Amino acid sequence: MSEQAKPSRAKDGQAPTGDGPGAGDVARYLQGNPDFFLGREALLEAMTPPKRWTGDAVVDMQKYVLDRLRGELDALRRDALEVIETSRGNMSSQARVHAAVLALIEAPDFDGLAHVIADDLPLLLDVDVATLGFEPAGKAAPMPPAAPLREFKPGTVEALFGLDRQVILLGEVGDDGTIFGAAAGLVRSAALARLRSGPTTPTGILALGSRDKTFQPGQGTELVVFLARVVETCILRCLEKPD
Repeated sequence: MSEQAKPSRAKDGQAPTGDGPGAGDVARYLQGNPDFFLGREALLEAMTPPKRWTGDAVVDMQKYVLDRLRGELDALRRDALEVIETSRGNMSSQARVHAAVLALIEAPDFDGLAHVIADDLPLLLDVDVATLGFEPAGKAAPMPPAAPLREFKPGTVEALFGLDRQVILLGEVGDDGTIFGAAAGLVRSAALARLRSGPTTPTGILALGSRDKTFQPGQGTELVVFLARVVETCILRCLEKPD
């Protein structure tokens, strides 16, 4: 039997015939396709760059990789700062709501409660206007008269909220005065919270409006819901007080 021919050794980094392209072939291909690594950053990052580059016409891939890593690090820092700022904002909002709750529970009667909502809540919550309004009482006793109180047409609340929705956040408000009255033209963004009906109270709305983009769809609504539940409780407490 004749001895099987052995492949010749590669010369100058060239792979022997039949073993695929050699280093020279790869080098020539890359020279002819300088944009090969565009869109293939992961492949570039997997390469092992030399520790040192020389020559004026040499592209420093190591610098490219380092620049990319620095960019990713900067993005992580920005994300971390955004989380920190969001946490600070949430803490500030929570403190403001707590202060608003204390003011609400200190209201001596229903008229005082309506004035706290209209006069004090905008300052405490850093908004421009706050309103409280109800639909007609129906079978429930009519709400006591209060100067800042809004009166809504029957079906207004359900038309806005549907059957189960409790809060609506509006980034752009198109109020015709139904919710915010004379301040409607001032309000740019708003949070509307449903006030549920009870044995002695009709359904209503607690509305917070801002001239800035304070409220946006997608924000958390837990604090607004909590504030609305406190208002409901305070209303019942005031209405149950003996004259």
